[in-house]
Amino acid sequence: VHLVESGGGLVQPGGSLRLSCAVSDSIWSIIRMSWYRQAAGNSRELVADITNSGRTNYAVAVKGRFTLSRNNAKDTVFLQMNSLRAEDTAVYYCRAEFNTGIYWGQGTQVTVSS
Repeated sequence: VHLVESGGGLVQPGGSLRLSCAVSDSIWSIIRMSWYRQAAGNSRELVADITNSGRTNYAVAVKGRFTLSRNNAKDTVFLQMNSLRAEDTAVYYCRAEFNTGIYWGQGTQVTVSS
């Protein structure tokens, strides 16, 4: 199973970015898809996740600003990030949880700076 993230980059405070995570296996077999992030010097933290039934969960720090969605036909999940702040700067990782194991993407850098 391979996960490939894309969509990171440099954006000004208040701006938006949309991250994508393409999964090489069918996402119908995934128990949970998650986005994590890791800022320099910090541990990796959960940003948002979505279960197989479509239930979403968000970290308090991003609730109301970030939206997690999925396109089952394309085996892809998205993280729409609005009203970005400097403290959102981090490497963002996609994570897929299957019955057979957990898989991570390589990460994509998001930098929020003026």
